[in-house]
Amino acid sequence: MLNYFSMSNLTVVTPLEILKKSGVKIKKGIIEISDKKAEYNIEFDDSIYCYPAIINVHDHLRGDYLPRVGPEPGKYYLNWSYWDNDLKSSPVYEERANISVDNCYFLGAYKNLFSGTVTVNDHFPHEFNEPFIPKLPIRLISEYTLAHECSSFDLKWGDGIEIEHQRALKRNYPFITHLEEGFDAESQRGIEILEDLNCLDDHDVFIHCLGFSEEDIKKAKKAGASVVWCPASNMFMFNVTCKIKKMIEEGINVSIGTDSTHTGSVNILAEMRYARKLYRRMYGEDLPAKKIVEMVTVNSAKAFRMYDRIGSIEEGKWADLLLIRAGNPDPYEALINTGMEGIELLLRAGIPVYGSGKYRDLFDLKDVDYTEISVKGRPMLVQGDPAGLMNDIREAVGFEKKLDFMPI
Repeated sequence: MLNYFSMSNLTVVTPLEILKKSGVKIKKGIIEISDKKAEYNIEFDDSIYCYPAIINVHDHLRGDYLPRVGPEPGKYYLNWSYWDNDLKSSPVYEERANISVDNCYFLGAYKNLFSGTVTVNDHFPHEFNEPFIPKLPIRLISEYTLAHECSSFDLKWGDGIEIEHQRALKRNYPFITHLEEGFDAESQRGIEILEDLNCLDDHDVFIHCLGFSEEDIKKAKKAGASVVWCPASNMFMFNVTCKIKKMIEEGINVSIGTDSTHTGSVNILAEMRYARKLYRRMYGEDLPAKKIVEMVTVNSAKAFRMYDRIGSIEEGKWADLLLIRAGNPDPYEALINTGMEGIELLLRAGIPVYGSGKYRDLFDLKDVDYTEISVKGRPMLVQGDPAGLMNDIREAVGFEKKLDFMPI
């Protein structure tokens, strides 16, 4: 197997800086920044941007299915539990029940892979997702503890807030929870509940935070907690999102996540564009493309205490790399505005998992088990067999199911 190769004539977006006419060496899955070429080198044509692969810090892989399930027109939920009731009584939930859990996880994995994502946090307990970690073409984060939520609506995942938080401290993991995902009195006390339990600190990763007051934001910042923003899901379910501008101004480490496709965007690329559009609508000003790119790379890796391994293109980090064709002279704008068809190559620790057919030699030399698909008429190679997966899905549900995040 090929253990050492290089890529040259790239614009490398680290993403904190832009290195033009640069190159990357990859040795046993680890990055070396170098203009020198290895014995096996891929030389590009000066029109390719290279980024750290996207990190999706909040998804529910078992729930990545369509169509969306939401409130009746003109109505919105008081808290997430009302949505959960609607989901479990919906025709799409009954339809999804025909699909094996294995295939549900593979659907969620390919949703992320086809949008340039290599690393995902699947917000379920370890016993739910650990059997799938070795099978999937993406990386599921395994180093975390969690509580579903800090309220009585909690689904009782894990061993309770205090025990799970203590484990996070002991293992240097993030402690993840949905927080203040609603507007009833109990949901609004999320920060106070964590304070009372002595569980508010820099290990915390809070999802949604719709009900955060300005005082809550200041407390979260002082504690060093991170926030995950899921704007499309928030607006679909509640017609409101968190005080995102205030959070950014206070210096909170903010990342972007998709939530599942039952409520969120079709994939992380669409979520990034929606985040920018919503920010403009809410505040009448732009959220810079560079800031958004940081929210799905650097900030995400920091939130999950993995910045020593992923989130940026630096010596010694895993070679999780996303290459796209330049569609804009500004590389940050180019990534924000790219679609699934704009991806040139995606590497997970130096292994190609998705890319143009022109890189077949790299797939073969890395001994990847891949199939060929067509994305908008463009021959692409992908690890595994997503076309076969879709055939299994269609057989299970009994009709020609279409899923917008699967370009098959």
